[in-house]
Amino acid sequence: MNQNKIENPKTPYEEGLEMNDKDYLNSILELEKNLSNNTAIALDEASNGELYEEFFTMLEDLKDAARECYDLAFRLGWYSLEPAEEEKINEKLTCLEEQLETLESEN
Repeated sequence: MNQNKIENPKTPYEEGLEMNDKDYLNSILELEKNLSNNTAIALDEASNGELYEEFFTMLEDLKDAARECYDLAFRLGWYSLEPAEEEKINEKLTCLEEQLETLESEN
């Protein structure tokens, strides 16, 4: 394993022209992400409170399902993470703080 990555041992899957377990899981994850993105748009455009609440519940369920798919792929070793460097975290934090100050000064 790469020392700079956080990963699990890869679960083998059949490679070839036919869809395999990894392909199916990636397709489901992509579908869940697209559904949740589109539901978020519907949530923003809901015409009344009851519809908003229904879309909000759907969005939570879709986000949970997408997270479960990602977690499964990570456990199977098909996704990995790289630790963020302290310097990059601090740079991003500084940038966001500057943006917040700009927004606050405009109001």
